Amino acid sequence: MRKMIAGLAAATLISTFAGTAMAADTLTFNTTEGPFTIELFEDLAPQNAARVKELAESGAYDNVVFHRVIDGFMAQTGDVQFGDTEDGYDLNRAGMGGSDMPDLPAEFSDVPFKRGVVGMARAQDPNSANSQFFVMLEDGPFLNGQYTVIGEVVDGMDNVDKIKKGDQAQNGKVSDPDRILDVTVGQ
Repeated sequence: MRKMIAGLAAATLISTFAGTAMAADTLTFNTTEGPFTIELFEDLAPQNAARVKELAESGAYDNVVFHRVIDGFMAQTGDVQFGDTEDGYDLNRAGMGGSDMPDLPAEFSDVPFKRGVVGMARAQDPNSANSQFFVMLEDGPFLNGQYTVIGEVVDGMDNVDKIKKGDQAQNGKVSDPDRILDVTVGQ
């Protein structure tokens, strides 16, 4: 039964990738490099997608930096504890924090980590996602089944590509990083 449900979720997701419209919430991140919009896969990862949406609605992502950006891989943001340039900002600790809510369980799926896919960042424990997420700049099949997919960029990927890249020698740590200005929640 679980495989059948996972298969249905994957089929639904494939129709999204094929361009078929699906009723889903979207989040538009207005950044220093321009806006990009993600469609949340709430049926695929209900707890993780709901968390990102809740933080976006509360304004928690406003002024949060893209603290880890690796050219040819991904752009990571969402550290509302240490990455908010208006409250608690600490560039040396950005990427180590989360929100004041509890960590989330993994909601792994068969959705591949292709360019534009959005996943939840976590520590070594698969059940440690909290507020941080990343956007794939290129395909990353080595992440498949290891991280929770919460959505995909449906508009503005060119702006994601413009986000300042970090130092490869420092695992993508960005000095003077770009940031999210605010987020608009839509449907």
